[in-house]
Amino acid sequence: MTTSDATEKKPLWLLIEENFLELSSQDLSEENREPTIQRIAGELDNTGYNVSRHGGHMIQLRGAIDERCKVGRPLMKDFNDAIAALTLEDVADPILATAKLVRDLGEAWPKLQGSERKADVLRIVEKTKLDLLITKAKGLPGDESIRLLIEEEVASEVITNALGITGEKLEQVNAEVEKERAERARVETLLEAVEGKSNEEKVKHLFANNVSEKLIIEMAEVDQGAVDGVKKAIEAELKEKQRLEEEAAARKKEEAAGPPLEEIPPDQMLEYIEAIREILEFSDKEKDIRVMCEQSAIPTSLVDIAVSEPEKLDELEKEAEG
Repeated sequence: MTTSDATEKKPLWLLIEENFLELSSQDLSEENREPTIQRIAGELDNTGYNVSRHGGHMIQLRGAIDERCKVGRPLMKDFNDAIAALTLEDVADPILATAKLVRDLGEAWPKLQGSERKADVLRIVEKTKLDLLITKAKGLPGDESIRLLIEEEVASEVITNALGITGEKLEQVNAEVEKERAERARVETLLEAVEGKSNEEKVKHLFANNVSEKLIIEMAEVDQGAVDGVKKAIEAELKEKQRLEEEAAARKKEEAAGPPLEEIPPDQMLEYIEAIREILEFSDKEKDIRVMCEQSAIPTSLVDIAVSEPEKLDELEKEAEG
């Protein structure tokens, strides 16, 4: 169901039955029936069907008017009432809806059960579904109206005409819908990887793969409580991971800084001081001094003295020499 069939030529049986809607009991009386048949035949000639001069069509018209008189009411009254009573739920499957409608009306109107007429009824039911969808769409906010018709595979031209939107707008929403469909397909694949696992493991797996909470709840079939529980567990894990990383970084920094002054052996102290003096001869800028000292693996405790109290190096050197 993608397009409206409003421009298609109506089948003859339907045109005949529609003409019967306005007939009065006087039109159907014995004395007026034949003139009524001839009048209707002439009117039908103007619809593109050669009825008045076509034997088969005249037989069809006479048979239809006999049925109308036998039942006592127009077929189209029953038919239109049945169509008007249909809901979107009723026409979710147009084929099943058509079968039910034909079955319900067929007792009084057996010819409606013919294969040709069933096909015509199916087209009417499909058109009814389209009309109901458009009516529902027009009552939805924002882009939800467009999304509904896209999901129902309504033709692009029908959507733009029915909702009064541009082709560019439809393309934009279509792209969003396609992106969402791709994401759903991705989530389905992710869920296959944890099939049979606990809900907690499923939720954790989806979070790890950047799936939104809304989609997790929907596709993993879990409630908000399960999602919140996993989020708290993940937050705790992240905090612990951060703590361990910070401790490791502190240890690394401490190791890089080297030992404090009091723990540096005298012979190493002399080597470090000599290296610092060479660096000081090369540059007196703190940044340069620190970079070169770091490259030479000189303890930070000595580097701090070199940039703030370089004269103290002599004192440290004497202490190291004993």
